[in-house]
Amino acid sequence: MQHADIGKYRWTICSLIFFATTINYLDRAVISLLKSSLTTEFKWNDGDYANIEIAFKVSYALGMVGAGRLIDKLGTKIGYFLSTMLWSVAAVAHAFSNSTFGFGVARAALGITEAGNFPAAIKTVAEWFPKKERALATGIFNSGTNVGAIIAPLTVPWINVHWGWQWAFILTGSLGFIWLIFWWILYEVPAKHQKLSKKEFEFIHSDSIQIEVDDTKKVENISWIRLMGYRQTWAVIFGKFLTDPIWWFYLFWLPDFLESEYHLKGVAIGLPVAVVYTLSTLGSIGGGWLPIQLIKRNISLFKARKVSMLIYAFCVLPIVFAQLLGSLNMWLAVFVIGFAAAAHQAWSANMFTVVSDRFPKKIVGSVIGIAGMFGAIGGIFLSLFVQKSLFVHYRALNQIETAYYIMFFISGTAYLLAWMIMQALLGKKEEVVFN
Repeated sequence: MQHADIGKYRWTICSLIFFATTINYLDRAVISLLKSSLTTEFKWNDGDYANIEIAFKVSYALGMVGAGRLIDKLGTKIGYFLSTMLWSVAAVAHAFSNSTFGFGVARAALGITEAGNFPAAIKTVAEWFPKKERALATGIFNSGTNVGAIIAPLTVPWINVHWGWQWAFILTGSLGFIWLIFWWILYEVPAKHQKLSKKEFEFIHSDSIQIEVDDTKKVENISWIRLMGYRQTWAVIFGKFLTDPIWWFYLFWLPDFLESEYHLKGVAIGLPVAVVYTLSTLGSIGGGWLPIQLIKRNISLFKARKVSMLIYAFCVLPIVFAQLLGSLNMWLAVFVIGFAAAAHQAWSANMFTVVSDRFPKKIVGSVIGIAGMFGAIGGIFLSLFVQKSLFVHYRALNQIETAYYIMFFISGTAYLLAWMIMQALLGKKEEVVFN
């Protein structure tokens, strides 16, 4: 059967979760671009800013587990709708904060509500795509994280200068309400969707594993504690714990790096940040493309995933030299950070797909939620024991470049360590079978 005869409605669904993810990351990136203005207005130091981001990460970590389980119970249509509606309210609420504590509360509310995006998105991909297309679909929707991070520096500083920082939060936060209309009209699970052809439905389910047909009841009753007893769950947990914090480091501290090292401020930061995330977009989509090419060469799906992730782990390594290259020319640092960010997104696209490859569709949200919680915990540790201590200490000594040297070294080596741990835990077993 040729793909042209199958139908393409699943890609409409992919576009919906792409735009949701774009809005998700746009909303969380706004504060990093207003850091300079907010620091002046509220007299923040690096510790205050780190505390506000820790509030986001703690609530995000807690929210991930609850969101994953809730979305598995409510289903993707209602679960995704509720999550997006609530995080949009939380994003707008930042505009009404008038103290450091108020921003911490708003960030905590944003964290716990935004946690629903990835469990819902990965579950949607598992429902709407066969395994061989899931990495590509995941890479496409996950590129929304980059697009959101590109839009933010190109718009938020301008809004801040002309209308004030409050409107930056209000306008970006309101985009989620528009998305809700399209989601409610266009989305339904494949079995109930009236616009889905029979051929496309059969293609989507062409490689469903037997457990999803015969053991539905067993799968529905799997508890978090039982899921934590599987090596495959811990493989994803360690992968997220070690690498998610690196992406958050880019997201929350890249504008500060450009300001501290190259004295860029406001609108001037927009172009280099946009370049980094443009490269990331290419990496996200390319991350899903490579495994498909390997599968076409008769390499098994699981080996293709493993080889691809090893390649991406090596591609992050050059960021270790970002500070050295940046001393020669700022754009060398920008491009090497962008290349590492692209490799992260390629890695992330396959990391998410490892879950939908190995676990039944009915519990994908729960597994993503558990792993996402540990990814957020990793981000909290990085903020508490690395960023907060390092940046406060070395900025006081007027040696902020030393802190960035250390952070770039951590960023460059985390993925190879994660890959080795994941392969040891995943072993040769493919799908998880529940007895």
